[in-house]
Amino acid sequence: MGIDVLEAKDFSMLKGKKVGLLTHPAGVNQKGIPTISILTQNPSIECVALFGPEHGIYGNEKANQPVENRLDLKTGLPIYSLYGSYRKPQLNMLSNIDVLVIDLQDIGVRSYTYISCMLYAMEACFQNEVEVIVLDRPNPLGGLKIDGPILEKKWKSYVGAFPIPYVHGLTIGELAILAKKMPDWMSIEPNTRRDGKLTVIPMKGWKRWMLWKDTKLNWIPTSPNIPSFAAVLGYAMTGLGAQEGGFRHGIGTEYPFRFLSHKLLSPEQLLGQLKQYNINGLNFKIARSKNHKGSYVNGVYVIIENWKKLRPTELSFCMMHFDWRIQQENPFIKSKRSALFNKHVGSSDWWRELTQNLEPPRINKFLKEWEIKQNNFKNMVQKYLIYN
Repeated sequence: MGIDVLEAKDFSMLKGKKVGLLTHPAGVNQKGIPTISILTQNPSIECVALFGPEHGIYGNEKANQPVENRLDLKTGLPIYSLYGSYRKPQLNMLSNIDVLVIDLQDIGVRSYTYISCMLYAMEACFQNEVEVIVLDRPNPLGGLKIDGPILEKKWKSYVGAFPIPYVHGLTIGELAILAKKMPDWMSIEPNTRRDGKLTVIPMKGWKRWMLWKDTKLNWIPTSPNIPSFAAVLGYAMTGLGAQEGGFRHGIGTEYPFRFLSHKLLSPEQLLGQLKQYNINGLNFKIARSKNHKGSYVNGVYVIIENWKKLRPTELSFCMMHFDWRIQQENPFIKSKRSALFNKHVGSSDWWRELTQNLEPPRINKFLKEWEIKQNNFKNMVQKYLIYN
């Protein structure tokens, strides 16, 4: 990984510079040693500040909960939260550093906020003439799978900072390169973007066909509800489908994002309904799990039978279709969180389909349209890819 490559070069890029580090618990080297320890305990590196994303630098903060700045008792360094009063590093946070090193493990899905955190940090650094070094890490979903709608510009937010498909097939380093190269991807002046100093430290040995399991690396939870690679896969499949309506996707059970239930149906009834959608590459079974209260509950477990054939987000859109069809009142029309829903999905056309159409949503029509846009996206980014 990027941190291992940097270490193999004896951290030459950091010598003589005051270093800030943006990372979290999944930022580790091949041996599992945290990047925080590697940089702060090396006498030849002057690490002067730490920066934490959502969930905090030690990963113990809840989702959607603001995190405050504090002094790190382990290192004695200030920890600046980029998920508290500010999402973008402020001048006082950057005034004492020459270079910001970013080592964040992404999960390959647009709405997961670590890539937004990186983008905002890059913008602030470029505006304040601070160098950025991104230590690249694997996309757990691989570099070949691209799926879901591309985010429209009007829905840009912290849960969708890049105009990319929901499952984007890029590494965090490739996203950083694209952010700098693409004219409209950063919210700063063009000259500032072009003049900003960015270095991506590529991995060695990673291939685009590799899923996380193929890397032979241990999975370290990237956030409380992503404790395993199984949950990463689940997030891509069900993350969009349980925002409204009656679905729950297993948060609080042993199988987050893989354990489906519905408030109007028994698990057996739900199993029958889901199987009727005939989603290519997927299957379902009744399963049992402990919930957060310690009680056993039954639900429907999502089984991946063929990843190559699977369009991961198709399940989420089938879940929305099902909610539209089964509920007496359209849950999307009466939603009080429509803006947040659209910031995640990113498609105004799909929202109109859900809320203004008297017929059931035409899933296949949208899947075909999105596939054309996904192929255009693949062609557009091809020349910027690090790993071919």
